[in-house]
Amino acid sequence: AISPFNFTAIAGNLPLAPALMGNTVVWKPSPTQQFAAHYTMRLLEAAGLPPGVINMVTGDGQAVSAVAVADPRLAGIHFTGSTATFQQLWSTVGTRISSYRSYPRLVGETGGKDFVIAHPSAEPTALVTALVRGAFEYQGQKCSAASRAYIPRSLWDGEVRDALAQRTESLAYGDVTDLSQFGGAVIDRRSYDRLSRVQEMARADADVEVLAGGTSNDEEGFLVRPTVATSADPTHQIFTTEYFGPFLGVHVYEDSAYDETVAQAADVAPYALTGSIFATDRRVIDTALHALRFSAGNFYINDKPTGAVVGQQPFGGARASGTNDKAGSPLNLLRWTSPRTVKETFVPAVAVEYPHQG
Repeated sequence: AISPFNFTAIAGNLPLAPALMGNTVVWKPSPTQQFAAHYTMRLLEAAGLPPGVINMVTGDGQAVSAVAVADPRLAGIHFTGSTATFQQLWSTVGTRISSYRSYPRLVGETGGKDFVIAHPSAEPTALVTALVRGAFEYQGQKCSAASRAYIPRSLWDGEVRDALAQRTESLAYGDVTDLSQFGGAVIDRRSYDRLSRVQEMARADADVEVLAGGTSNDEEGFLVRPTVATSADPTHQIFTTEYFGPFLGVHVYEDSAYDETVAQAADVAPYALTGSIFATDRRVIDTALHALRFSAGNFYINDKPTGAVVGQQPFGGARASGTNDKAGSPLNLLRWTSPRTVKETFVPAVAVEYPHQG
């Protein structure tokens, strides 16, 4: 089980799901999550987890994975993290497939380029609130965070543009022990530097307009200001590349081009994790549900595309977003079982010939 830094609860779910189904687990938490993982492990032990069922191993991810993936007893990998890392694991397992006692089950929840599509009938205030919360909560460090939006010209020019810019600029980021802060720092220097480069790209690109944010400051923590950027090119990288930070790309479309916009948004990015539609026209909502059925494993109507309710909304997506085995549901648990069927005959056959053979 390989767990990420950004959702501590997942740190319990990833190793526990296979363990609940009768497996022993090697748990490798993210290096930036090890402190929380340590205490999660202590809680499991205090709750009665037998020794040796879940075995937490900290350290360099590649070093630990190299040993674990090379073991012929490897029966599965339960992963949450980047698409690139999961693809690397899958490739490594593939090259070693003949060395394993069984075919390993690979279950992964990876990246996303999650969308919000607004119809001209959408309610503007609710749309702006969902964009700000969905894109910038937890510094956008969620695979489900809103990172691209498609907004009709009538709403954008009417009130959404100014309201979105104002609400974004007003967000307070700082020490998260001060609960008045909307957010805090990104997880580490590596993330800060990467996101700073994304902001620099947006400011320098003639095809992109930075509407709000676009700056970073590391004097008192790795603080990356939430950024809203627009582009008239719906194939630009701000609509296709996962940044995993507080960056929202916006494409403004002409109201008459709604259907074309939905069709383009459905397939422009390689991911299919979460997405949402904002509309008050029920026919539009029903049409979007069908048109976007392969574009988001978790779909939202008039809500931000993040915040799946635990126990009610099993989570996961397909394409480059993972195997869509729906963490939080029986579908995921079944992946960690090896079913068998048993037939017992109470009246065994005694004749070799069948009745029709005389």
